[in-house]
This record gives sequence, structure tokens and C-alpha cells, in this order.
Amino acid sequence: MQYVTESVGENLRYLIRDRLGRPVACALFGSAAWHCAARDAFLGWDRATRTRHLHRLTNNTRFLIPAWVQVPHLASHVLGLIARRIRADWQTKYGHPVDALETFVDRDRFQGTCYRAANWLRLGVTQGRTRNDRAHRIRAAVKDVYLYPLVTDVRRAVGAP
Repeated sequence: MQYVTESVGENLRYLIRDRLGRPVACALFGSAAWHCAARDAFLGWDRATRTRHLHRLTNNTRFLIPAWVQVPHLASHVLGLIARRIRADWQTKYGHPVDALETFVDRDRFQGTCYRAANWLRLGVTQGRTRNDRAHRIRAAVKDVYLYPLVTDVRRAVGAP
């Protein structure tokens, strides 16, 4: 497994290869969502705390296993591999660790099975809006919100009051 470093903003990209060097999965982690009611409630964040500590989370914005790859449990295995190393990788690249991973799963298209199998916590659902919806008029797919703590007391680590 390796990470690639060519995107804008704080992010890590992982390309996972099999023992013969063939790519079997890829994952991209980037900036956490600015506001997510289910996540913020779980972490005990108010606006000021979120502003100070949001950089301690990263969002799994892409996760792909090509259709031709048929390996049982590969998705949850890859998520586990990444979870065990991403704090150190982030620290090396950006000078600070991340304390939790988040992701949003389109519930009309996917069930979130690999995240649940990898022990991610389902926190709730989104409101079906986008980050560009300042006027509350844009409708988007409702998504399940998942979080994976990378530290024992994630609420304390991310500054919950």
C-alpha cells in the first residue's frame, strides 16, 4: 500500500495493490465536512469547537474496488489497513494527526456494508443538502453518516466541552 500526494488541500490517496502489484482498490481522504449535524452531535461539538478541531477529522471521499476484483471481504480489510496507518501518514505529511475518519454513504445506492464490517459507527443521516446550499433550496441524496474513531476517547481528543 502506498499514498500519493498530488491533490489540493490536506488529503491522502491510497492505492492498494495485490501481491503481484496489480491495483485492487483505491481510497481518497480529504477535508472533513464543514457541518454535519449527526457527527457534530456525536462529538459534542458546538460551532466554535468544530471550527478549532475540524482539521482533526478526515473524510473518506472516495473508495473504489473495481468490479473485476473479486476478493471476499477486501473492502473491510482495506479500510482496516488504512485505519491502522492513516494517523501516522497524516502526521508525517501535515505535522498533525487525525483522530477520526468520516464518510457519507448514498443510501439509495449502497448499504454501507463494508463500513459496518470494519466497525465504523453509523451516526445518522444527512439532511439531503449540499455544502453550496446556503439558501436551503438545493436537494441532494440523503446519505448515511459513518465515523471511525482512531483514538480511544475521540470526543476528548477533538475538544468536546
